Amino acid sequence: MRILVTGASGFIGQRLLGQLAGERHEVWALTRDSRPVTGASATVVGDLARGPIDVKAAAPEAVVHLAGEPVAGHRWSGERKARIRDSRVLGTRHLAESLASLAVPPSVAVVASGVGYYGDRGDELLTETSAKGEGFLADVCEAWEAEAEKLLPAGRVVSLRLGFVLGKRGGGLPPLARPFRLFAGGPIGGGRQWMSWIHLDDVCGLVRHALARDDARGPVNAVGPEPLRNRDVAKLVGRILGRPSFLPVPAPALRLLLGSQMARELLLASQRVLPERARALGYEFLFPDPEAAFRAALEE
Repeated sequence: MRILVTGASGFIGQRLLGQLAGERHEVWALTRDSRPVTGASATVVGDLARGPIDVKAAAPEAVVHLAGEPVAGHRWSGERKARIRDSRVLGTRHLAESLASLAVPPSVAVVASGVGYYGDRGDELLTETSAKGEGFLADVCEAWEAEAEKLLPAGRVVSLRLGFVLGKRGGGLPPLARPFRLFAGGPIGGGRQWMSWIHLDDVCGLVRHALARDDARGPVNAVGPEPLRNRDVAKLVGRILGRPSFLPVPAPALRLLLGSQMARELLLASQRVLPERARALGYEFLFPDPEAAFRAALEE
C-alpha cells in the first residue's frame, strides 16, 4: 500500500518505517522539515499543529498518525499542557481536513492514543470497554480519539491506546533504567501501581496488523498481556542490569520535582490494562513475557 505516516522521525515512527519498507509498502513521511527520513520513500513537509497540509502527492491508501508533543521531559505548565493537547486534538483535526481534499481518501487510519484514557484505576482490570477515567491525560485521549473518528467518514479508524513502550533509544525506559545503572534504582512511590508495558516491536506489529485486518476499528489497547506492578518492574530491571533495586523514589519528591498533577498521572497512576481487542483480532505478541520484553529492550 501507499502509506502516509505522521511522526515518522520519532521513536515509534522510525522503527515502523523500517518494518513497512521491509514489507515493500510505499511509505510517505509527513515531517516538519525537508530532510530525508530514513526508511521513507518520499516526504511531505508541513506542521499539522499549524493547519492542514497538501498531501495530494502522497495519495495515501492508508494513514498512520503518530505525531504529538511528548508528554514527558518537561514540567506541565499551562502552556505545556496546551501544546500537548493541541498537537493531538488540533493536529488530528488538521489531518482530517488534509485528507478531505483527496479525490480518493484512504480506507484505513491507525492513530496513536494512550492508556492515560483510563486514569488512575488501582487494581481494576481495564479493557477497551472500560469507562474513561479522570485527569488531564484522560481528557486529552478522549478528545484525541473523538477527532480520530472523524478522519475517514467512509473508512475505518483504529485508535491504539499505547502503554509504556519498551525500547532502548526512546520512550520511558531509558530514563527509568538510568538510576539503576548508577546503583540508585528502585520502585517509584509505593511501587504498588500497575504498569501496562509493550515492546516497541509489538507496537509496530499491532499497527501493521490493524492496517491489514478489515475488522479492526475503534480503540485497541496496545499493551502486553501481563501488566506488572511498579515494584516488580524495578526488581526486573535491576536483575537484568545486575544492579540493586531497593532505593525507592518517594512520591513527595516526585511531586516537588514535577508538580503534583504530572507526577500523579505519569508516574504514580495505576493502570492494569489488558489487550482484549488485540487478542480478539488474532494478534500474536512477539514479546508476551515481561522479562523477555524488558531484556530485549535493555540489551538491544
